[in-house]
Amino acid sequence: MNRHPQENNYPGFLFGLMTGAALGAGLAMYFAPKMGAEIRKRVTNTAKDLGETASDYYDQVSSRVGDAVEDLTNRGQRARDAAADVVVRGAHEVARGANEVARSAHEVERFAEGAKAGKR
Repeated sequence: MNRHPQENNYPGFLFGLMTGAALGAGLAMYFAPKMGAEIRKRVTNTAKDLGETASDYYDQVSSRVGDAVEDLTNRGQRARDAAADVVVRGAHEVARGANEVARSAHEVERFAEGAKAGKR
């Protein structure tokens, strides 16, 4: 008894299934091209935006690196110049010291010669 009512609904279920599948396929075909075009447009716009953002970041980083290199170069040149000034001043001091030693040596020589001459 229970089998007969279920068997009678089977053709109705099958008809509903086929109708639903056809309707779903039709709606998918109707919306798919629009959605596909919209998705492609969104992906293209997003890719453009991403490219522009990456380009902007590259420009900013490039500018910062250039500024940092220039600053570092200037600091290095100032340090080199300061070191060269110290070396020049040191060389002058050494030359003055050497001149003083030479004068003192001449004075000692004259004193020694005078002492020798007075001894005779």
